[in-house]
Amino acid sequence: MNKKICFFIVSIFLLAGCTTYHSPDRRTWPNYLQGASFTDMTETARIAKTPVYLGAGGRRIIDTKEKREYGDKAVNDNTIILNYMGDLEYELYDSLRKPGISVQRAGTDVVIILVRDAIMELDVADISETGADTLKIISDILKKNDATFIEIAGYTDSMKNQQAAKALSSDMAQRVGVFLSQHGINTTRMFIVGRGASRPIAAQDDIGRLTNRRVELRLVPAR
Repeated sequence: MNKKICFFIVSIFLLAGCTTYHSPDRRTWPNYLQGASFTDMTETARIAKTPVYLGAGGRRIIDTKEKREYGDKAVNDNTIILNYMGDLEYELYDSLRKPGISVQRAGTDVVIILVRDAIMELDVADISETGADTLKIISDILKKNDATFIEIAGYTDSMKNQQAAKALSSDMAQRVGVFLSQHGINTTRMFIVGRGASRPIAAQDDIGRLTNRRVELRLVPAR
C-alpha cells in the first residue's frame, strides 16, 4: 500500500513537471503584478520607486559586493557596478544562445531582446513551451542577480490601428511580467509598458515585421 502511495505521489510530481505553461486568467494579472509600475523606466521613475523597492527587500549593487577601504568611493562604486553588470551580461549571453534572442550592452544597462515567435505561440496569445523554458532561465539568473530594475517593454510591427498595436504590445509585456512574478522575481523591480509599433529595429517588410514583434527586458543597476 505504501509503495502504491509513493508511486502515485511521484507520478503527480512528474506530470506537474511536464505540464505545459499557460498564462493565468487575465483577471488575476493585477494580483501577480502588484508592486510593478506601468510606465517607462526613466531615471526619475527609478529614483521615486527606490524606497518602495528597498522596502520590499530590494538591494543596491554596492550592497552586494565587499566594500574597498581605499581609493575614491565614487570610482570604487562605479567599478563594482560595471563588474556586476558585465558578469550579468555574460551569464545571460552564455545561457540564451537561441534563435530570436539576443543580449546587448548599452552603457551600464543590459538589454535582452525576445522576438515574439521565440517565446510565444504563433497564433495564440500565450507563452509557448520553448518561451517558458527561456523565461525560466532568465528568471533564475535575475533571482541570483537581484540588484537591478527591470523594464519589460512590448513592441509590435506597424499596424493601421495604433490602439490595437498598443494593446497587443502591452499584453505581451504583461504576460512576461506575470511569468517572472510567478517564478520569484520581485515585482517592485518591474516597469511594464506597451509601446506599440514605435521604435522598430528592422524594416517593415515580411521578415522585419517578425523581428519588430518583440519584448525587450532592459536591466538597469540599482544604485
